[in-house]
Amino acid sequence: MVAALRSNTGASRRLLLSALSKRFELLLSVLLLLEYEAVLKRREHLTAAGASGDDIDVIIDTLAAVGVPVIPSFSWRPELSDPGDEMVLETAINGQADLLVTFNVTHLRKAARRFGIRAIRPPEALAILEV
Repeated sequence: MVAALRSNTGASRRLLLSALSKRFELLLSVLLLLEYEAVLKRREHLTAAGASGDDIDVIIDTLAAVGVPVIPSFSWRPELSDPGDEMVLETAINGQADLLVTFNVTHLRKAARRFGIRAIRPPEALAILEV
């Protein structure tokens, strides 16, 4: 989400636009949306994107409207060395995701694989979507 906000031309932005157009199902939990909001509203990201807090509110509201809600039925923690990544993995597991798209593949790939989920980077996900 950060990369999608900060770059108008990257794979992350194209994936975000595809999610908003419902070209694929974007799995979202309440905790994940709250994390997106908190991170995207950091001053450095707002400045880099030329965005305001109100702009982020619109993005979060739109994501909530088009995303597939995931209500965690089981906590799989701890699986990862970075507790901040746990909610991403937990949403993917509880939502029965096929793919987990992240630039943080190093931390998530092994744990995701244990649950039958492929962790891939945005350019790879975009290539799959465009086939």
